[in-house]
Amino acid sequence: MHNLSIFGTGSDAGKSTLTFVLSKIIQDLGYTVAPFKAQNVSNNAVACDDGSEIAVAQHFQAEVLGLNPIYQFNPILLKSGKGNSATLIVNGQAVTHKEVLEYYRDLDQLKPAVRQSFKYLDTLYDCVVAEGAGSPVELNLMDKDLSNIYIATEFNTKIILVADIEKGGVFASIWGIYNLLPKALQANVIGVIVNKFRGDLSLFDEGVKIIEEQFKIPVLGVLPYVPFNLGFEDAQSLMNYQQKSKPSAKRVAVIAYPTMSNYNDFEPLIADEDIALEFIHNTISLENFDQIILPGSKLVIEDLKWLKASGLFDQIKTTKTELLGICGGFQMMFKRIIDHEAIEADEPSSIEGFGFIDDDIIFQKKKIVRRGEYQLFGKSVKGFEIHNGISKNYPLYYQNKHIKGTFIHGLFNDDKFEKYKHKSIHTFVEIMKERLAVDTIMKSLLPSHSI
Repeated sequence: MHNLSIFGTGSDAGKSTLTFVLSKIIQDLGYTVAPFKAQNVSNNAVACDDGSEIAVAQHFQAEVLGLNPIYQFNPILLKSGKGNSATLIVNGQAVTHKEVLEYYRDLDQLKPAVRQSFKYLDTLYDCVVAEGAGSPVELNLMDKDLSNIYIATEFNTKIILVADIEKGGVFASIWGIYNLLPKALQANVIGVIVNKFRGDLSLFDEGVKIIEEQFKIPVLGVLPYVPFNLGFEDAQSLMNYQQKSKPSAKRVAVIAYPTMSNYNDFEPLIADEDIALEFIHNTISLENFDQIILPGSKLVIEDLKWLKASGLFDQIKTTKTELLGICGGFQMMFKRIIDHEAIEADEPSSIEGFGFIDDDIIFQKKKIVRRGEYQLFGKSVKGFEIHNGISKNYPLYYQNKHIKGTFIHGLFNDDKFEKYKHKSIHTFVEIMKERLAVDTIMKSLLPSHSI
């Protein structure tokens, strides 16, 4: 069976979503399927059982397929770093900080890790569905593209294009992407999926005709825009959530500082009709909220500086509202954050925190990455840790009056949310499946003698 690449006509076209949808459809037809993304750029990561970390999108895709997440699903991960650098995570382990130019210069050194992971999955599964990144035809960067051109060329994958009609210019994006692809890859394109169509789908019948007759590219489906509040990968996907809350719902403010991470912590709250969640990006009054949450942060010191400059710090410091800190937000609650090893800065530094907790946070070079079952705030939580900062006196959590905080992600997950998630995924996949030319896709993936 051929492996499959999912290329987008741009960022946030729906590649991550279509990867899990198509993977699930193929799996339901009786084949074994693995998700894959060679390189992801995301502050949202999840710890695996073996102590590695991968991007939340690949972790979620694995979860949809009922697979135990492993680093081979996402061998290269880049997270925001100090200055113009990024934290480079290879095979699930943080190895270094690299300037962007340095990263691209040394890209060939990462290809063996990508190749090894893909080959490993290829030996275990009937089909590897490889998610691309951004646009596959950024002409000045095509020789540095691990997730699109490299994978499709190296492993001769079949290709499906995903076009986001909501952004406009869908015809130009489809025609342009296809015609800028190398000729060898054009021959492997099965067709295009037009994604996020709002309104009566029949209104695009003429559009389908244009793409198929003039562009000579099969249209594999026109998919409706359906809100899906799961698997948030980045800030763009976070902006698309929709919530239905009761008039009496508890008002919760999540402080969305510049390098907020692990948005998926809040998926259970978005799914809860008794919660009205709002992400706070600017300085506003917080006094009308029932709870304030300081979420995870990739750059804790920088986000703490942003809170102070915005004026939100002073509000939070004096509030009597219920306050919860998670991971990076928890670390901000301490007296000081001390970075003698220059983990987040170009030189050793420290900064005053909120001072709610009588202890300091010390950044250590070795990152703590682990998953487990924790006893927190009077309940059992199946969650995970990803952090460099440590507290001697409060290694997991703290609670006193209206102040609570913990290093643990996954605090709100429970059986009710798991049932909601399972139902939502099934419903979403079925809606998409009805609009997809599954037979055409499968005929392209299966060897001719298998049809």
